[in-house]
Amino acid sequence: MMSDGSVQQRHSQPAVPLLEEQRVGEILAAVPERRHWRYRPRRVGMVWRSRTFRLAAVFTVLALCGLAILALVRDQTGTQGFLVGLGLAVLPVPLLMAAFRWLDRVDPAPWRNLLFAFAWGAFAAALVAILANSFATRWIATATADPSNANTLGATVIAPVVEESAKAAAVLLIFLFRRREFTGIVDGVVIAGITASGFAFTENILYLGNAFGEDQQIGTSGVVSVTAATFFVRAVMSPFAHPLFTVLTGMGFGLAAAGSRRRRVRRVVLPLLGLVLAMGMHSLWNGSAVFSPYGFYAVYGVFMVPVFGLVTWLAIWSRVRELRTLSAELPAYAAAGWLTPAEPLALSSMRARGLARDAARQRYAAEAGGIRQSPYGPAPRPSAQARATAKAHGKAAAQAVAEYESFATSLASLRLRARRGATGPDFAERELELLHHLWQRRAVAAPALAYAAQATGRLRPAYPPPAWTAQPPHPQYAGYHHGYSPGPDYNPYLLPRQQPPHAAPDPVVRRMPR
Repeated sequence: MMSDGSVQQRHSQPAVPLLEEQRVGEILAAVPERRHWRYRPRRVGMVWRSRTFRLAAVFTVLALCGLAILALVRDQTGTQGFLVGLGLAVLPVPLLMAAFRWLDRVDPAPWRNLLFAFAWGAFAAALVAILANSFATRWIATATADPSNANTLGATVIAPVVEESAKAAAVLLIFLFRRREFTGIVDGVVIAGITASGFAFTENILYLGNAFGEDQQIGTSGVVSVTAATFFVRAVMSPFAHPLFTVLTGMGFGLAAAGSRRRRVRRVVLPLLGLVLAMGMHSLWNGSAVFSPYGFYAVYGVFMVPVFGLVTWLAIWSRVRELRTLSAELPAYAAAGWLTPAEPLALSSMRARGLARDAARQRYAAEAGGIRQSPYGPAPRPSAQARATAKAHGKAAAQAVAEYESFATSLASLRLRARRGATGPDFAERELELLHHLWQRRAVAAPALAYAAQATGRLRPAYPPPAWTAQPPHPQYAGYHHGYSPGPDYNPYLLPRQQPPHAAPDPVVRRMPR
């Protein structure tokens, strides 16, 4: 009976009209504008995908960590000790940053990645290390009732594990969320080294501030003070100590990034192996003074210096290998008509790259400013407005060449990783995007690179290169609207001839064999 009643109840309810297929167009045409919508789609989980939200979250976390570490260090060192430690700790930072930036000149990492790495090391990793090391040392001292043994275990066992793990987190985050900008050993070395430089900066403030406070208590000053000795050991003898440890982790991530995507075990094992080596080396360094009175000097001379030399050689070798990748991978695009034959030679030389940027800057600045040499004496000095215009055009031209060099380097790296099976299914789209950027800047960069290849002796023509053909001034990359058309009079040893845009050859991408 209940079933019959429910059936009768359902039949007694008015029928809901269904949307007929023939009326779809009529109904959709009657939908109000978006601002008048009463029912809006729910954005489930979209806040986490917002780039603005992610940037704000990262900035907030780092800012809070910075405030917390500032309060902790100032509480331990005092205001005066903090200021002295800050002034001394900042001295080796420019040296470290310049060294890693020089190593990364071939394919520079974005500044946002470097700033994040330094801030993570200085704030987040340092805060985790101070809190975890203090907690572990107190727990060991309470459990063993031996404070001296707790300090030794904390320095040789707990601190290396905690500190290297905290620093490795920055490398891991960039490896996961900035994967396209993390392509090999050099990227791993640079990111890890800058993260460790930030960590060492904060740690030096703490050590130097405490040393200054100790000097204030015992009344020592000058070269015999504890502050001077601490500064000499940490900033003069071993400024690369923390970067050297973490660089081993960065190398593991770099090898994983350069390997094939199909080797998943290797992509996990290599970073973990680098992290374990970093922890072991850090433990040996911290425990060197415990072995014997001369243990520090023995470990420093017998182990640290040779390892530092080996890691430095490996990093420089990787940098040279990046340049060789350009000369090996880009000729395929030159044969397809995207590049001139001289460009791979110039792009594989840092000296030629710098010369190309300088030549483009000088040439477009001279043309925009109307600067001409007079055969009867020095040319009149241009006006201030003309000099400002010339400087802007020269800067824009140099920027165009620098961008061209960066995109060409990324293209060569992408092709190499595709050859190794380390790229995803979007290889063709990424290749076309890079080729598009190169083609836009080709009118400005190609003549400059061809000139640099000849001027540096990497391309030896049968006769002296002619002067550059006249081009219009460079109003913020105006040369992008001009293309090249290799015709019957094309000579690879001469600078390419300007052609109207419609004469540019159709782009042909030479695909790799799969």
